[in-house]
Amino acid sequence: MIRLLTLYCILISFTLTAQDGWESLLNGTDLSNFEQLNGEAEYYLEDNTLVGVSKLNTPNSFMATKKDYADFILEFDVLVENGLNSGVQFRSLSLADYKNYRVHGYQCEIETSSRKWAGGVYDEARHAWLYPLSRNEKGRQAFVPGEWNHYRIQAIGPYIRTWVNGVQCANLVDDTTAEGFIAFQVHGIGDASLEGKTVRWKNIKIKTEDLHDDVMAADPEVPEVSYLSGLTESEMRRGWRMLWDGTSTAGWRGAKLDHFPKQGWVMEDGVLKVLSSGGGEARNGGDIVTIDTYSDFELSVDFKITEGANSGIKYFVDPELNKGEGSAIGLEFQILDDHKHPDAKMGKNGNRTVGSLYDLIRAESLSSSRGKNFKGVGNWNNARIIVRGGQVEHWLNQVKVVEFNRHSQVFKALVERSKYEKWTNFGQQSAGHILLQDHGDQVSFKNIKIREL
Repeated sequence: MIRLLTLYCILISFTLTAQDGWESLLNGTDLSNFEQLNGEAEYYLEDNTLVGVSKLNTPNSFMATKKDYADFILEFDVLVENGLNSGVQFRSLSLADYKNYRVHGYQCEIETSSRKWAGGVYDEARHAWLYPLSRNEKGRQAFVPGEWNHYRIQAIGPYIRTWVNGVQCANLVDDTTAEGFIAFQVHGIGDASLEGKTVRWKNIKIKTEDLHDDVMAADPEVPEVSYLSGLTESEMRRGWRMLWDGTSTAGWRGAKLDHFPKQGWVMEDGVLKVLSSGGGEARNGGDIVTIDTYSDFELSVDFKITEGANSGIKYFVDPELNKGEGSAIGLEFQILDDHKHPDAKMGKNGNRTVGSLYDLIRAESLSSSRGKNFKGVGNWNNARIIVRGGQVEHWLNQVKVVEFNRHSQVFKALVERSKYEKWTNFGQQSAGHILLQDHGDQVSFKNIKIREL
């Protein structure tokens, strides 16, 4: 009798979802519409709930739909035991020519750690964190460990948004993958105490047509992070503009020239590249600076370094300070291969590593215990610099790594113990140029955009 009642409830549920355009991803009886990929964690159905069981020393496991999905709204409830990490893949792929069928693609994070990035978007086996919750404190508090949590993933065109318990977590714009399967992850574990713990998903439903009827508007307080070339409508409304147009030298000149350098820099396919000259600082094309000066601003620059490379993004630059050899003088967001370039071990306590305020303040994650989120040599990384009066912040791939007040006594004391001590009133200008550095190594830049605050 109980079994018949359960089957009746399942049939009623399917009927209701069919009427309003929603479809259940579980058929109520088995996992025949799924296939397991990569790891060997156990999965089974229990009362129309998908259960995943952690297994020691096996890779990440994925129970993936056999069907691919492009634009959709997906909702589910999840209960994960403390200590486990999990997630739901979407628009994901498993291909022979990509890491031997390694599952890769977008993942909506499910976690119980103190970091509190549940609901963020991770790019599994590809570009790592696309939308950590380091900039969304309200989203960080949405997930409740030890309880059922309700998730919503809305993927329409390049606009990817997530909610946990009705609170928006991610507001991502990215077009890397337009279509792929959905998969439920049991993360690999190396700790025997976590073996046998479970993650459970229920009320899993998806809608793929007439999405406008159910679209939830973005919370204006949740920052949008875009990986597209150019500006989104939201960015334009908020005052962003391209600082480099992607094709010409307009708005830029050599730091010690009245024109753009005739050598050492190339522009191709929306990428601005400084060429290698054997590591000599400003000895090929030389640094380039904006023609305009800036005071309060938010600057975003994507950069990609080659092995052993050194470069930097400088601000409050005064080209008149250093007319001799070497780079122009200003505050610097360090760009460096920390593992291969010797400068990483110079300075004091790591204050010349990637993301640092060069020679003054070491970059370290101020919102996560898992490092500063650098995506590695040969991959695109994002530098974000915010200046409001004296307050300055450095962000590396959406994680804050440096904050200081350039007018404070602490900052002035740091300057007095650095290579900048000989420059009077270093970092105190009311406005200055923005600079991209030629340090003699090949480094690429793109999506250079700014808004004045």
